[in-house]
Amino acid sequence: MAVVAVVATAGPAAAGPAVSADPTRVDTEREAVARAYIDALVSHDASAVKFAPDATRVEAGLKTGFSGPQMTRDLEHGPQYRVIRGIRDLRMSESGDVVTTTYLLDAGVGDVRLMTVEITETFEVPDGTIHAIVAHIRPKSLF
Repeated sequence: MAVVAVVATAGPAAAGPAVSADPTRVDTEREAVARAYIDALVSHDASAVKFAPDATRVEAGLKTGFSGPQMTRDLEHGPQYRVIRGIRDLRMSESGDVVTTTYLLDAGVGDVRLMTVEITETFEVPDGTIHAIVAHIRPKSLF
């Protein structure tokens, strides 16, 4: 059985964490693990992200994450994440050990948004930690 949630952020390029559209709704344990990762994309604070030591990430068919410690360092210091201006329109669903998220990510420099992409990520979370992330990215708009 799948649990589905729709969440949103306040504004087109919000820099804060995603906020549930339903303030009474609470993330499941696995959704909270995935949300911590997504929040860290914007905040660059990965202290709440729970990676398994041998976690991996595949983006557009290429392996970009090779271990939990490496992905933690990337989230906190990687230049590829510094262009992220905000995340919005986050939707989450859960089936078994897998959480699927879809959201819009705004990228740019300073306060100037240059591009929006739609990202769908699946998170394997069998034991409270992220073991694998698979990301599919589709451009939505250029500014």
